[in-house]
Amino acid sequence: MRTRLPRRAGLAVLALGSVVLLASPLPAGDAAAAAASAAPIGEPRLGRIDFPNSGAAAAQAPFLRGVLLLHSFEYEDACEAFQEARKLDPAFALAAWGEAMTHNHAIWGQQDREAALAALATLAPTVAARRAKAPTERERGYLDAIEILYGEGTKQERDVAYMEAMGRLHEENPGDLEAQAFYALSILGSVRERDFGTYMRAAAQAEEVFAKNPVHPGAAHYLIHSYDDPIHAPLGLRAARVYAQIAPAATHAQHMISHIYTALGEWDEVVAANTTAVAVSEERLRRKGKPLSGRSHHSLLWLEYGLLQQGRFAEAREKVETMAADATDAPGAETLWHYAQMRAAYIVADPTRDDTPPARPLPKVTMGSIAADAFATGYRAVVAGDLAAARAAAEGLRGARSTAQAAPHDCGKNAYDGANDKADLEVAAIMLQQLDALVLAADGKPDEAVALLEQAAAAEGARAMEFGPPAIVKPGDELLGEMLLARGRPQEAQARFAQSLARAPRRTLSLAGLARAAEQAGDAETTREAQAALREIWKGDDAGLKRLSALAPVAVGGTK
Repeated sequence: MRTRLPRRAGLAVLALGSVVLLASPLPAGDAAAAAASAAPIGEPRLGRIDFPNSGAAAAQAPFLRGVLLLHSFEYEDACEAFQEARKLDPAFALAAWGEAMTHNHAIWGQQDREAALAALATLAPTVAARRAKAPTERERGYLDAIEILYGEGTKQERDVAYMEAMGRLHEENPGDLEAQAFYALSILGSVRERDFGTYMRAAAQAEEVFAKNPVHPGAAHYLIHSYDDPIHAPLGLRAARVYAQIAPAATHAQHMISHIYTALGEWDEVVAANTTAVAVSEERLRRKGKPLSGRSHHSLLWLEYGLLQQGRFAEAREKVETMAADATDAPGAETLWHYAQMRAAYIVADPTRDDTPPARPLPKVTMGSIAADAFATGYRAVVAGDLAAARAAAEGLRGARSTAQAAPHDCGKNAYDGANDKADLEVAAIMLQQLDALVLAADGKPDEAVALLEQAAAAEGARAMEFGPPAIVKPGDELLGEMLLARGRPQEAQARFAQSLARAPRRTLSLAGLARAAEQAGDAETTREAQAALREIWKGDDAGLKRLSALAPVAVGGTK
C-alpha cells in the first residue's frame, strides 16, 4: 500500500494562491516597516488601524493602543490602555466599550461578565444612559452589541446574538474595518468546536479586512485562527509570515504564527516563533516590574513540543525545568496545568529516557491535563514493565474523571481552574481507554487491547480537528499503529500512521512508525519518504534518531 506524505507548505501555497488571494499583502519586511512607521514615538509597535470616534484628542493614543492590543489578545495591557483613555476623557463611550471587551476571550471560551458589567457601569448605570453617552449612531451600535454580549441568556445564546449584532453593525457601516474585524472574531466565538463552515465565514470577513489593510493585527490574527488546522493551514501562511512583524510588541502575535507552522509540521518555524514569544513576554514583565514566573507558559509549552519533534531533548528538558520553577514560584492552576502538559509531552516523546520530570499534585486543574499526566505516567510504566504502576495510574485517572463528570461546565474565567468543559471530559475518557488498553496488552490480552484502542481512535477521530500540541498526548492512531505493528500487521499499522499524520503533519513518532510499517509491508517508496522526512526534521544526535527509528512498539504480552 503506497502512502502519500503531504507536500511541503510552500508548494501548496503556490497551487492555491491564484484562487484564494483577495489581494496581496505587503511583503514581511514592508509590513513591519509600515506598522513601525504608523506607531507614534513612544508607542509600542502593534500594527495600524483607523478607528474614527468621538473621544477627546488626548485620549486617542491610549484608546487606539487598547484596540490594537485587543486584536492581539493582550487583554491585561489593553484594559490598562482603555482605563488610561477613560481618565483622559471620562465620557468616552468607546473607551468603556473597549475595557468591557477585554473581559470576553471569545476564542478561549472565557468571559468575566461581572467585570465587564462593572466596567460599563463606570460610564453610566443603565443601558439607556450608556447609550445616550455615544454621540453617533455607529458608536451606539458598538454599545448595543456589547450590551447583548453581556446581557441575558446563556453564554452560547449571547455569543450568537452578539455575532448577529456585529453583523448588522458591519452591514450598516461597510467602510468600518474595525466593525468587520470584530465581526470576524465574533463568528469564531459563536462556536466552541472547530466547524469548517463557520471558520470559513470568519475567514471571508477577515480576508476583506486584510486586503484593505495588510498591517491590521486583527485581520492577520483571525485569519490564522480560521486556518490553523492541517487542511486549511496553507491558506494561513500569508498571515503567519507577516503577523509577528505587524505586532512585534505583542507576545501573542509572536506565538500565534506557530499555529500555522505546527499545523504544517514546520518545526524550525515553530521553535523560532515561540522562542521569540517567550522572550517578548519576559521583556514585558521586566518593563512592568513583574516576576518572570508570569512569562507566556502557553508559548513555552509549544516551544517544548517543537523541540521534542526535532529530538532536542536537552533543550526541551530545560523548558520543563523552567516551567517547574514557575510552578514553584507561582503555584496555581495555570502553572500546574502547563507543567503537567509539558511533562506528559516529554515522556511520550521517548518513554525510555531516564530523565523523566517528576510528577506533581494537580489540585483544581482541569481533567484534560490530569488525564495527560496520568496517561504519560502509566505509559512510561508499561514500557518499563511496571504493570502495577500502570494500573495505579489508570485507576487514579478513572477516579478523578468519575468525580469530574458531576460538574461539567462550558464557560470559565480561567481555562485551567478545574471547571471542566465537554472537551476536557472527552479527552480524559479517550486517554483512559488508551491506558486501559496498554495495561491489557501488557497483561497478555492483545486482542482486547487492539479493540479498545480502535474505540479510542474512533472517538478521537470524531472530535473536531485540533490545533497545536495534541490534547490527547499520544494520538490514538499513532498508538494503535504501534500496537498493530507489534502484532505483525504492518499494512494496517501503515494506514493508522498515515491517518495520524493527516491530523498531525510531520509528527516524528508517527513518521518513525510509518517508516517501520512501510518497510515491513514492502512499500519501499513510502519508507524512503518517511525516513527522509525524519532526517530533515531531526536536530538531535544520530544515536537519538536511531533510537527513535528502532523504538520498540508497545508490549503485547508477557509482562506481569
